[in-house]
Amino acid sequence: MKNFIITAIILIAIAGVYAFTNPKVDFNIDPEIGIQFHRGSFSEALEIAKKEDKLIFLDIYATWCGPCKRLKAKTFSIKEVGDYYNKTFVNIALDGVKGEGLELVKKYNVTGYPTLLYINSKGEIVKGTSGFYNSSDFLTMGKSIKK
Repeated sequence: MKNFIITAIILIAIAGVYAFTNPKVDFNIDPEIGIQFHRGSFSEALEIAKKEDKLIFLDIYATWCGPCKRLKAKTFSIKEVGDYYNKTFVNIALDGVKGEGLELVKKYNVTGYPTLLYINSKGEIVKGTSGFYNSSDFLTMGKSIKK
């Protein structure tokens, strides 16, 4: 019985480590549905936002973050959400623990993941929030954002 408990604990620990060591999150699963995220730099997104007279929707995530994964799978991938966000915003998603994402975490004082920011073309936050949103609430929030 003691060996069974030890084995079970080890298997649970291995499963836990596997669950939180997810490879890089791919935010563009299907090119036909959901939010399509800009693949370039944040400064390029700012230029596009200025040129197209749009706000930026910035998702700062971490690959080990459970709510970030749920947001990607259950909210960002919904057709109605993608239709609205792709038309209305310049969408960009950055890993907050490395590269440019790390710089933006410092700039915008991000304290948790996911952090969702709506930013004007000058780089100023119009609205910011964090955590998981279902598709309906996320769409309502996006529609409430004013330039």
